Amino acid sequence: MSDVTTLVLLRHGETLLTPERRISGSGGSNPGLSPVGRRQARAAADALAHRGGIEAVVTSPMRRCQETARPVAERLGLNLQVDRDLREADFGAWEGLTFSEVRERYPDDLSAWFASPESAPSGAEETMHQVTRRVAAVRDGLLAQYAGATVVIVSHVVPLRTLIRLALQAPPHSLFRMEAAAASLSTVTYDEDGTATVQTLNDTHHLN
Repeated sequence: MSDVTTLVLLRHGETLLTPERRISGSGGSNPGLSPVGRRQARAAADALAHRGGIEAVVTSPMRRCQETARPVAERLGLNLQVDRDLREADFGAWEGLTFSEVRERYPDDLSAWFASPESAPSGAEETMHQVTRRVAAVRDGLLAQYAGATVVIVSHVVPLRTLIRLALQAPPHSLFRMEAAAASLSTVTYDEDGTATVQTLNDTHHLN
């Protein structure tokens, strides 16, 4: 058992909305993976099997994440755990739109959302601050349960960027200054005293 706990952050594979960069939160159509996304999920499973030493796979309940996580868990011979608090943020009326379309239709709301973690998307009930609170609680629970082990978290852009932002102790607006591509892998380690280190970010080599 290591003194370091490792969280491997896997974003779900592509859906049909991903290439068009359409917003897909927790309140939308809950799409599954596209054929490309299913291939990405298998590639991620192979990469994680090659890595080895993984003790648990925990996923968002949303369809695209479960369809990404299932091949990983099967390849690793692990049971798949589902945690509702790993779901994507709720984007309200912005669901299914591009950010250009949101800027045209809801310019003031979008500006407020970018400016403050206390502002919610149009028609949404959850702010970025609330997302941060639930994601941090999941992190803390996993660090306690799997101290010294390696855990794969399969989730979405906002929760995964949030975990990275918190590890860096970066301000809320830094959430919009990092990339988490479909089926990418990022890694954060935590020492016994809770000190976090981002080891890798947005690794997509396994998809080539």
